[in-house]
Amino acid sequence: MPTWWIWPLEFTPHLEERMEQRGLSEVELRQMLATPSGLVDDHVEGRWVVHCRLRQAAWHVIVEPDDEDEVVVLVTAYRVD
Repeated sequence: MPTWWIWPLEFTPHLEERMEQRGLSEVELRQMLATPSGLVDDHVEGRWVVHCRLRQAAWHVIVEPDDEDEVVVLVTAYRVD
């Protein structure tokens, strides 16, 4: 995993709204990020797609490491159908 993987997480308002819409709790999101199955570059420069699983379904969590503040900004999370 990259060096920024251990940085604190920062939840964006967009993510918090999507979590509520998608029935995803903060605890579940943190559990998914604790056991990722993959990490790939996103199409947006500086962002990454974290491949995870929850409730026997595949999920993607979009993250953006902030080198200046040394936090990982959680942009969004969605189930992959």
